[in-house]
Amino acid sequence: MRSRPRHLAPALLFPLALLLAACDGAAGAGGSAGGTGSGTDGKGSLTLNVGDQKGGSEAVLRAAGELDDLTYKIKWSTFTSGPPLLEAVNAGAVDIGAVGNTPPVFAAAAKSKIKVVAGAHSRADGDAVLVKKDSPLHRAAQLKGKSIAVAQGSSAHYQLLAQLRKSGLSPKDVTLSYLQPADALAAFTRGKVDAWAVWDPYTSQALEQADARVLASGQGVVNGLGFQVAAPAALNDKKKSAAVKDYIQRLRRAQDWVHAHPAAWAEVWAKETGLPKDVALAAVKRTRGTAVQVAVDKDAIASEQKIVDTFAAFHLIPRSFDFGAFVDPRFNGGLPPSGTEPRTYGKAH
Repeated sequence: MRSRPRHLAPALLFPLALLLAACDGAAGAGGSAGGTGSGTDGKGSLTLNVGDQKGGSEAVLRAAGELDDLTYKIKWSTFTSGPPLLEAVNAGAVDIGAVGNTPPVFAAAAKSKIKVVAGAHSRADGDAVLVKKDSPLHRAAQLKGKSIAVAQGSSAHYQLLAQLRKSGLSPKDVTLSYLQPADALAAFTRGKVDAWAVWDPYTSQALEQADARVLASGQGVVNGLGFQVAAPAALNDKKKSAAVKDYIQRLRRAQDWVHAHPAAWAEVWAKETGLPKDVALAAVKRTRGTAVQVAVDKDAIASEQKIVDTFAAFHLIPRSFDFGAFVDPRFNGGLPPSGTEPRTYGKAH
């Protein structure tokens, strides 16, 4: 489908502004950052309070049939992004929720009461720095002196820093426009910025509909990790801890289903989020369907420590700290190592 960059309808941008995938790190434009109730599943006397994002864990588990036989209740709360979800975990309002690789760094830097308990390793093709197809830029080193849109504190923010560092540049060598995805897409489409650092499904949307191409992919540059983050109080409760373990196992099975049924999941995801079906399917095959549930082991901690140290070096968090202090490894036993290769659908889309 050929793009018509001057005619991207605001109606298309709005649902995507609400959809902030797990790898996001900042609230979407126009959306409330707080959690909103979206129902309860299961039965029993125990309730596990789960933080979610639009088209996230609840939708995946439901599509895969993993909510059909719950022996405890899951009360869902929907958030626009990772940071407010982690604020709810810190406050004890949420027992567990999924976020990307960067929000836990900022939450831990603020000394939040959080514990990372499980991970997911995906391909990072969807984490990208985009330029227009007719841009004269063809490698990251050419970004010097250019303007780049990025969501502050997001996984894309770290990906951009890593790309710049790899090319011998620093943030001082470029002009950063801190914009949320909908605003960034509009700026990119209208030529107000030279490049856009972003994640899926926005990457897929821009490639399909905004006349974009990938200048630099996050594959091999960022760790491709996302995390389940829990409240220490929930982990210290025997019954809730058992429910957390079961919940993690259900997510693992649901992700297996997603990889085996990309078209079926893309259809569900499109309905949940308002994404066009072709964009949803492209994002599933590029990133979302490639995830493997993994342990939060020494390698994962070391990889996250690099993110901590990078943001600290650029004074984007107050100080460096030991990321491992915010990890609870008790659920690692049933999960493969964090370095387990993500799945693939063949050639990256």
